[in-house]
Amino acid sequence: MGFSLTLFLILVSLSVILSQELNFAKIVVDGTTEIAETDDTYICATIDWWPSDFCRYGFCTWQNASAITMELSNPLLAKTIQAFKRLRIRVGGSPEDQVIYDVGNPGKPCHPFQRKGNGLFGYTTGCLSMSRWDELNQFFSKTGAVVTFGLNALNGRHNQGILWLGDWDPSNAEALIKYTISKGYHIDSWEFGNELSGSGIGARVEAAQYAKDLIILKKIMNELYWKSSFKPKLVAPGGFYDKNWFNRLLQDSGSGVVNIVTYHIYNLGPANDRNLVNKILDPSHLSNSILGTFTDVEQTVQEHGPWASIWVGESGGAFGGGAPNVSDRFVNSFWYLDQLGMAAKHNTKVYCRQSLVGGNYALLNRTTFEPNPDYYSALLWHRLMGTGVLEVDTDASPELRIYAHCSKGRGGVTLLLLNLSKQSEFIITVYNRVNVNMQGKKSILLKRSSKFGHKQKNSRDKKKKASDGLSYREEYHLTPKDGDIQSQTSVLNGNPLNVTNGELPILHPVLNDDNSPIYILPLSIAFIVIPNFEAPACA
Repeated sequence: MGFSLTLFLILVSLSVILSQELNFAKIVVDGTTEIAETDDTYICATIDWWPSDFCRYGFCTWQNASAITMELSNPLLAKTIQAFKRLRIRVGGSPEDQVIYDVGNPGKPCHPFQRKGNGLFGYTTGCLSMSRWDELNQFFSKTGAVVTFGLNALNGRHNQGILWLGDWDPSNAEALIKYTISKGYHIDSWEFGNELSGSGIGARVEAAQYAKDLIILKKIMNELYWKSSFKPKLVAPGGFYDKNWFNRLLQDSGSGVVNIVTYHIYNLGPANDRNLVNKILDPSHLSNSILGTFTDVEQTVQEHGPWASIWVGESGGAFGGGAPNVSDRFVNSFWYLDQLGMAAKHNTKVYCRQSLVGGNYALLNRTTFEPNPDYYSALLWHRLMGTGVLEVDTDASPELRIYAHCSKGRGGVTLLLLNLSKQSEFIITVYNRVNVNMQGKKSILLKRSSKFGHKQKNSRDKKKKASDGLSYREEYHLTPKDGDIQSQTSVLNGNPLNVTNGELPILHPVLNDDNSPIYILPLSIAFIVIPNFEAPACA
């Protein structure tokens, strides 16, 4: 019986291997110069304001997931944030411009959001009580979160259809900032408004008016923080990119007012698109749907606001809350990690994922707070990919997406490899541009590595490095459970990533000798850390 089972498994494995295509690829990493640089808090997650009864495309996915209703006392929620040590959290989203703050004289009673047919997004204004603001800030302090808070930018205006006119009333925002300072709460940056740029989403404000209001907000911030050793940054406009609108905003607000230019991305289209999986696995769609925007935003800031940094302030892939069985599944990590890689190459300092909790695109399950696959992808990026972005050349097919950064907190480089192919396995040779330039074809050859190789070593064997004279690289191979790319469970080096007894799994690498090949399976993801890679830019 045992022999028959073993023979069966061998034959099945052999048939799988024979059904796949084996491709050899060369990668040349240029470690001589950084082509861009991210912030240390590049990974960011959002907390939105949607009320629990909000539904879209037939999905009601915001129950107890907003800044007002989230269960902050849940220990697993805290642990998922603490695992990053410094996770940036952006509090903001569509209802942001309907939130009043119950401090000073807000002018309206402090009531929760209520359905109203002619209200913005179908709701009345909502309210943030100061007791809840206290709870949020205590939670942020406990978890080490770096906070960006979005302020209501429609307060005091009146609307004519989608266009909102008149000056912004800063009194309520000023009262909130004063209260925040008086309590000693550390807000890293204040963002002004949500999706009011260009043609707007639900509401819009003209760029000239927006710039005028930003100048006022900057003056208030300077006055309130003048005694503080810490000066929070002003972030705007937090909307979809419109070239003429963004150009005018920066021109009219002037030098040094806006510290960070933020824009939003949902380049997979609507959440009810049944072709989402194919879009995610299509390298041409991944590039063509967003590269132009990355380039245009970079050019706008260089020409009209060179004093400012660039953030992707919100991005969830498929708009409308994300798609069930796609946005919260393994396949979405191909889109997410590819976005992180592309955005970093275009001088994006921070990339905020919609959302931490809530919607189908959440990093965490909204009821259990257990991580979805993209959470682990984000955590591995945060721990392994440093701030220095490096150039990569390759002869691989477009289905192998490749990004390189200086390794985080140590020497060498880290590669991110995304194999979008359903059939092609890749055996990868990595060349160092330094050696290629100086010694012709001499290279650092990194050969086959995978959890299937008999030479693989667990990370607990690191101590051998000093004693046996060999050097190893770390490999983190992510695959879907049971080979199903729409699985809700990621597998790291053969081990399913599950919460056990309330504890997050440890993300162990496998260690492989530098002279063994890099091997990546179809429809899989790999982070490859190469400590001994000579990269002067990373010194």
